[in-house]
Amino acid sequence: MLHIVLTRIDDRLIHGQVITAWTKITKADRIIVVDDEVAEDSFMVKVLKMAAPSSIKVDIFNTQDAAVTLAGEDAGERVIILVKTPKTVLGLIEAGVNIADLNLGGMGATQGRKQLYRNISISAEEKAIFKELLTLGVDVFVQIVPDANKMPMATMI
Repeated sequence: MLHIVLTRIDDRLIHGQVITAWTKITKADRIIVVDDEVAEDSFMVKVLKMAAPSSIKVDIFNTQDAAVTLAGEDAGERVIILVKTPKTVLGLIEAGVNIADLNLGGMGATQGRKQLYRNISISAEEKAIFKELLTLGVDVFVQIVPDANKMPMATMI
């Protein structure tokens, strides 16, 4: 399996904060974006790949292809997984990907979501998925930026 240094939910996917802060602190050299819709959108794939510096390899996969890739042989890369929702993380786990820690960094307010913390809003369905992830033993925590304290999700839902 590839060496995962961070799995993060952030509905903005690749943006300045991920590139400048999280890649630096994790020493990541590869980002794998997992999103079924984005993987089918060639324009968004190009935009996301251009958002990262050339020193960071970027791949965008649907959930199934990501699971296959992540199960591959570790080639010494340090990988950040970026997803938009907890449903995608659960899908990866159900497909056999070992995710021990999950950083919740940003889920914007949309219809059906209630604010959990700052820029993080979740729906009732997403709350249930977070509870399932916790039951599966995943350490889910809120940490918007690397220098912020980790806040356990279990105390928030």
